[in-house]
Amino acid sequence: MVAALALAAWLIPAVTSSAYMGGPVANGGTISGVVRYAGAPPKPKQLEISKDRDVCGAHPIYDESLVVGADGGIANAVVTIPGIEQGAPMKPEPEVLFDQKGCQYTPHLIAFPAGSTIKIINSDGILHSIHTESAVNPVVDMAQPGFKHAITVTIARPEAIKVTCDAHNWMQGWWYATANPYYAVTDAKGDFTIRDVPPGTYTVEVWQETLGVAKQRVTVTAGGAVTADFTLTPR
Repeated sequence: MVAALALAAWLIPAVTSSAYMGGPVANGGTISGVVRYAGAPPKPKQLEISKDRDVCGAHPIYDESLVVGADGGIANAVVTIPGIEQGAPMKPEPEVLFDQKGCQYTPHLIAFPAGSTIKIINSDGILHSIHTESAVNPVVDMAQPGFKHAITVTIARPEAIKVTCDAHNWMQGWWYATANPYYAVTDAKGDFTIRDVPPGTYTVEVWQETLGVAKQRVTVTAGGAVTADFTLTPR
């Protein structure tokens, strides 16, 4: 089953949040699929390095806002079940790593349950400056000099948050805080799997920072497996 693009790509959504109840799941099922790009995969775009070239220019840096494999699979898309009301316990992560290495965010995108703590690392040893674009969580705007190897930030509420560096204008990444534990980030081939889903009918949603949002309905049976494939089209 294929879902088409649903929302404009420039939107930075606040992730749908509803009362969620966590507990044991009996006979949970699995949702898996592939997120694909409609058309020929775009060529990677090399970014211009305008400062700190001794550190930032050691290797070519490419735009990671849309990474498409040779087979059309899209990496770094976030797949969620935003409207699920109960299921496995919500377990915020005590330490989600987000590194600044070679003047690039590594990984480009991190997804985690709301309430998790992000450990922002400066592996470059030069001045970086984390700046988030947030609608429902407090904005993060802080310098991180080379001597400050790590700082921590807790993201309390569900939201997709764009992250930039005020010191290096080409640096861009994303934090995606989810409203429940049912989420996955696509791998290099565009594949994803969400496990231990209670039997029921749900709307599965995929979000990609450039292509926007697509949705489809699936029914999970006790102990069963269902496929939810998506094809996202360029604007």
